[in-house]
Amino acid sequence: MRLLASVRSAKEVEAAVSGGADIIDAKEPSRGSLGAISPEVFAQIQARVPLNLEMSAALGDVANSLGVRTSIAALPVVSRLARVYLKLGFSGVTSRRRLRTLLEVACAVAREATNGAARIIAVAYADNRQAGSADPEIVWDAAAAAGAAGVLIDTFSKERGQLFDWIQAERLQNLVAQARQAGLLTALAGGLGREQISAVFRVDPDVVGFRGALCPAGREGEVSRVRVSQLKILVIHASGSLKRAPSDRLSTGRETPEPAANLCRPN
Repeated sequence: MRLLASVRSAKEVEAAVSGGADIIDAKEPSRGSLGAISPEVFAQIQARVPLNLEMSAALGDVANSLGVRTSIAALPVVSRLARVYLKLGFSGVTSRRRLRTLLEVACAVAREATNGAARIIAVAYADNRQAGSADPEIVWDAAAAAGAAGVLIDTFSKERGQLFDWIQAERLQNLVAQARQAGLLTALAGGLGREQISAVFRVDPDVVGFRGALCPAGREGEVSRVRVSQLKILVIHASGSLKRAPSDRLSTGRETPEPAANLCRPN
């Protein structure tokens, strides 16, 4: 399990990296759940991230092929030792066929515009009715059929609870299993914090993403190295405890919360 830390500026990169983040994600939280990072800010962030550390970038929600092409082509992705993932959401899109078409375009453009340096992640929303988007299962199928590298399930609304308030843990487990069978990378995000760590690890995605939990002043605040480090330690400890007690009951983490301390596959 890898920890993804979302940063909004080059200034936040050092805190995320020194705190132990495995993936540095670039996004602009003031623009929503999947707030698209500007090309200029992405270039600044990319220049500060070690070449051997994986990166991702939020490109927002897209509804047509032109939007897909424009979003990906504008991003100045450079070749790195580690992978770069580009995350696309589909608010307002419910058609399986349309989703597949948009993802096929995204994969093709990513190959051409970045010389194969970037791969596509399809984002589904647990609160998909709020987003006017397709069920996660439909997004999963479209991603697998289009040749995307992975899938992320996030929350569209950041003011109405965290991921497990919108979707049952058992359903998440099934989604992760389905994605793995299709050879897709799996990730969870959506208002997650220390209270949900155990639940996340029982779902067992490849990646867990954080933003608000890393910032003392909330998701539009500034990333704290201490908070990144604390969550990384909790992630490691939770992983170890789950290996020791795999039969524990699945919990959403909401019952006894503790106080506080979201590319194409290669050929």
